[in-house]
Amino acid sequence: MLSKILNKSLQRTCSRQFSTIPDILKQNNYLQKRHIGSEQTAEEMLKLLGCKNIDDLIHQTIPSHIYDNTALEYNGSKIPDEPKTEQETIQHLYELSEKNKSYKNFIGNGFYGTHTPPVILRNFFENPGWYTAYTPYQAEISQGRLESLLNYQTLVMDLTGLPVANASLLDESSAAAEVVNLAHGASGSKRTKFFISKDCFPSTISLVQTRARFLNVEVVVGDHKTYDFAANEEQLCGVLLQTPDNEGILHDFTQIFSSFKDPKKIIKAVASDLLALTISKAPGEMGADVVVGTSQRLGVPMGYGGPAAGFLAAKDDLKRKLPGRIIGVSKDAQGNPALRMALQTREQHIKREKATSNICTAQALLANMSAMYCIYHGPKGVRDIAKRVNGFAQVLHSLLKEIGYQVKGNGNQLFDTVAISVPGKASEIVALFEKHEINIRKQNEDLISVSFDETHNLEDVQRLVEIFSAYIKVNTSAKHIADLHLEQRIADLDGNVKRTKLDYMTQQVFNHYHSETEMMRYMHRLQTKDISLVHSMIPLGSCTMKLNAASQLIPVSFRGFSKIHPFTPLNQVEGYTQMLNNLKEWLKAVTKFDDVSLQPNSGATGEYAGLLVIRQYLESIGQGHRNVCLIPTSAHGTNPASAIVAGLNFQPVGVVNGFVDLKSLKEQAEKYKDNLACLMITYPSTSGIYEETIKEMIDVIHHYGGQVYMDGANMNAQSGFTSPGFLGADVCHLNLHKTFAIPHGGGGPGMGPIGVKKHLAPFLPNNPNINVSQSNTAISSAPFGSASILPISYSYFMQLAKEGVKKSTAFAILNANYLRKRVQGHYQILYENEIKYCAHEFIIDCRPFKEYDIKEVDIAKRLMDFGFHAPTISFPVAGTMMVEPTESESKEELDRFAEALIKIRQEIQMVIDGKYSKTDNPIKNAPHTHSVLLKSEWNHPYTREEAAYPLPWVKSQGKYWPPVSRIDDPYGDRNFICSLNGFC
Repeated sequence: MLSKILNKSLQRTCSRQFSTIPDILKQNNYLQKRHIGSEQTAEEMLKLLGCKNIDDLIHQTIPSHIYDNTALEYNGSKIPDEPKTEQETIQHLYELSEKNKSYKNFIGNGFYGTHTPPVILRNFFENPGWYTAYTPYQAEISQGRLESLLNYQTLVMDLTGLPVANASLLDESSAAAEVVNLAHGASGSKRTKFFISKDCFPSTISLVQTRARFLNVEVVVGDHKTYDFAANEEQLCGVLLQTPDNEGILHDFTQIFSSFKDPKKIIKAVASDLLALTISKAPGEMGADVVVGTSQRLGVPMGYGGPAAGFLAAKDDLKRKLPGRIIGVSKDAQGNPALRMALQTREQHIKREKATSNICTAQALLANMSAMYCIYHGPKGVRDIAKRVNGFAQVLHSLLKEIGYQVKGNGNQLFDTVAISVPGKASEIVALFEKHEINIRKQNEDLISVSFDETHNLEDVQRLVEIFSAYIKVNTSAKHIADLHLEQRIADLDGNVKRTKLDYMTQQVFNHYHSETEMMRYMHRLQTKDISLVHSMIPLGSCTMKLNAASQLIPVSFRGFSKIHPFTPLNQVEGYTQMLNNLKEWLKAVTKFDDVSLQPNSGATGEYAGLLVIRQYLESIGQGHRNVCLIPTSAHGTNPASAIVAGLNFQPVGVVNGFVDLKSLKEQAEKYKDNLACLMITYPSTSGIYEETIKEMIDVIHHYGGQVYMDGANMNAQSGFTSPGFLGADVCHLNLHKTFAIPHGGGGPGMGPIGVKKHLAPFLPNNPNINVSQSNTAISSAPFGSASILPISYSYFMQLAKEGVKKSTAFAILNANYLRKRVQGHYQILYENEIKYCAHEFIIDCRPFKEYDIKEVDIAKRLMDFGFHAPTISFPVAGTMMVEPTESESKEELDRFAEALIKIRQEIQMVIDGKYSKTDNPIKNAPHTHSVLLKSEWNHPYTREEAAYPLPWVKSQGKYWPPVSRIDDPYGDRNFICSLNGFC
């Protein structure tokens, strides 16, 4: 008691002593002033807009009845009041990371230790030239990452033995779940059963069950060795088996796959391991139609669950039905090979209600890391790693069998895992190993397993055997183990499962860059082909390409965050637990929701997870028949695809002059009142408008028994001033890779946590390995999704604090309105007569130029000559461009972008006036490459300098040169090539 009194007295004394602190002694290294790019010029910008100050702008922009004076705090949750400096934040996160115990890990279960080559870690993973790029929708300025993704597709195709692969999915389990959609769509309504082997990973089984649940597909979990496929064939739409399986055993499924009488009506899928496939039989040779898995162990740290790239390879006749993105080879206007996203008619923005998957489900940065890892090691190097891992498993299998343990399978049928039967003793043995700072896996009370990876060595095997020996009191000394003839314990894989054809990764790229110098130069050469935030602003509407601060990203590489297995016992992850709990509280404060799930590992997955929560809730109250989802045409483009994947019947709601037609909404709600499940609405809308009637719309849906899903794509215009919970929504996902500073990584990673009201909380996603909720559904492989990138958003809140989060929204609105004002008069701005000020984005109408054969895509290509990425084109209104500058851009950069648009408008006017022809002008010929400008002949009505340097600052600031001319998309679709074999 006395010490407490003395401590309080001392605190009061110190408080009095330092009550006035000179400014020079105060901390000054805060991110807030560096995060917001235009604060120093705000007065000048506001003057142009006719506003007294930024509060004046906000109050004229955001409707008063949706303005929340208590934003950023809710029910005890609140954003930090005081910001931390960059150094304080990094130190805090380092201390949290050190609270996580880095035990030796042998858990496996789909996640494995790996060594990221330092040259890749430093020059790629930690390089903003790679991680700040956006999805390669503008292919001409994305050739570097497109080539890298083509490398990824090629290695996946080679190892799986199938002719088509996509450019990554989110993780292994969600890739497996996509097989359900493939099978369901391909089979017709009569086939309603999907078989999955009980030997698949638990997360895979769980996600397959989740995906099938609302597609009216019955999942049969059984033993593929005894299941009567013949008797059930006419009901089966798909089969998913795994090799190596949950117990580490390799299989040959040729006999099963060849037994089907009508194999074309059944999708035959295999979950596998790319490292294992360097030495084991390719599923394509077994007759598989689809192969799924993850490339995590190819150079991507486990990161407590992610991010890491899933993969999906398939037979050629399935290529137009595959989920996600496929990189294909085409040619440019000069006839040179060029890359682009192939078959983009599958894009959900275009297909909407006909979409079968969501293209915004990729891990581009991590897929590229795995591709670079395979380039670094080459086919022999990767194969040697696989053999070493396999050798450890065979040695342990042999030694445990010798000392009396009952081990599963034969040594020459294993890859990396040894499963040991220990009737009733699993918990006891796992606890014993934990005392030795070693984690092994408890599969059930009778079975444990040990999985090896690239990070292990022979001393680890020795230590394992010592502990296993001591447990059953067998005297096996270290010296005895060291003297054993280990080479006699390693055999070639059984002939049925061994890979006999080693003709994979034969392309030059996998066999050339093996010195660090060459590797570094190759990565840099690809990087220079792309535009990212290191070059200029990326003004994509609804995509929020804001600053990804270095101080926010540094902690991602901390060992205590990056090396942790997602199924590590919770008592070993105190640092992660503290960070995740704090982040959840801050997200509750931002959204005014009662609970949050951090599991969804993309915005699209967040949408899907939120819709599943609604569907489960409706089932729980006897309203499971409700399956109609209303979506305004001004909603975010991924919404219809997510609704379809969740088994909902999508119905569009009309939009008039940018605003949701309230009359149409009421009519639709009345029409479908007996089956209305939900409304999906984006706020503010993709029209850049704060809907005045948002609360009334929400009340209408609730009146008719539905729930309201709010898309969080535009939270950058809500945070600090209003919130989904305040407006009355029931669930909302948050794009942490947009509003909360996680970088886009060339099209992934992302995180899309969902917040829910109290009545929906019991239905948040769970995980079969680590319980994180009360439900029985999972939507990602790991319980907290891509947990290792969550320190970025955590740091965002710590460094900006309450004032900075609010100010970020305010300046996002200021920058958008300033840029809108700069180009008004030169272009028609949609809805400028309906609203005085826009939200954080606005739409430029390019349709008036159509009669002169100038389209929005032409303007997008011409912007490349100025060194800019285009805004979002053709969405939400065809023939338009949607612009979002974000709060991180300076007035100087905004002015440059405005000047570029104005210059292009002048060039359009020259076409209108007949000074340029419709077919030969700087816009239609853009982008202009080195090779085009250096040709000896130049027969265009404009000069080379006008083509390359349309404004003086383009030359003075350092010219970005597009590496290819305009790409011929139709040619690429007609001549489908998705591997290096058609590019090199």
